[in-house]
Order: sequence, then structure tokens, then C-alpha cells
Amino acid sequence: MSVVVANLSGFDDYFALFQIKPQFNIDRQALESAYLTVQKQVHPDLHAAGSDAEKRVSMQMATLANSAYRTLMNPIQRGLYLCTKNGVDPQLETNTAMPASFLMQQMEWRETLDDVRNDVVGLEQLYGEVEKTKNTVLKEVEQAIDDEKNFELAAQKLRALLFIDKFCVELEEAISA
Repeated sequence: MSVVVANLSGFDDYFALFQIKPQFNIDRQALESAYLTVQKQVHPDLHAAGSDAEKRVSMQMATLANSAYRTLMNPIQRGLYLCTKNGVDPQLETNTAMPASFLMQQMEWRETLDDVRNDVVGLEQLYGEVEKTKNTVLKEVEQAIDDEKNFELAAQKLRALLFIDKFCVELEEAISA
């Protein structure tokens, strides 16, 4: 256990924890493999016979690995994490300003949702349009972070993605109903 503690204690860099390059566009399979490797080292079941301190550290490290994995697997959370790690506060609670074109698009989507709420084909078409926009914005986030190192722009795009993601959930619920 002491090797794990020496290598992992005090970690606040999720990318370093999994030994992957800190960027938005990640290899999800490499992340999953790295996560499993870390869990094999720190999982509490492996340290059940250890001292209380070793058990506690093992539990903390397993929890950290789980949190890091969830954050990095989710593109929006990964982007927000990268912005924060690079000194940009995404201001999710305080900055709700969005470009007028984005707000108009949101209003159009909501009106369309109201119009097609009982039409599965219409809902699926709207969902396709929203997903296409979401993928476009994800590519813009990737470019802002990985290519331009423009974390302010990325934070703005990520705030928009949170709205889009929430709308996708509403659409999924409408389609299921």
C-alpha cells in the first residue's frame, strides 16, 4: 500500500492520476483502462487486511479514482474541469449571459417541442437537430481547449452545452412518454 500512497496521495490532477494527456479530446478506452489499473491498486478489498490507516487511504484513493473517472468520461464535466485547472472559473451559477442567437435557438426548440410533444417522429427529428448542435458545440469546445488554449471561450461554450444537455434530457423524457 505504501507505493500507492506515495504515488497517489494528495492528487488533484485527474489526468496525472490516470497518466493521460490533459486535453479535451481523450481516448475513452485508454481512460477506462487506466481507471481499472488504478482501481486494481487502490480498491479497498485489496487492503482489507491492512492497518486502519491503510484502509482509510485505500478508500480515499478509490473514491478519488471514481470521481476522477466520472469527471473525465463526461465531455462537459471534463471541459469544465480543464477550464478550472487552467485558471478559468466557468461561473456556472453567476454567468447566465448567452449570445442572442443561442437564446433564439433555445426558444425555437422549446416552441417546436410544444408543437410536436405528441408526435414521436417530430420529437425524434427535433432530438436529431439538438444532438447535431450539441456535437458541433462539443467540437468547438475541443478546438478552443486543445488547439487554441482559449479556456474563456471554452467555458462559454460549455455553459451553452449545459443548457443543450438539459434540453436533451427533456426531449428524451418526451420521447419516452
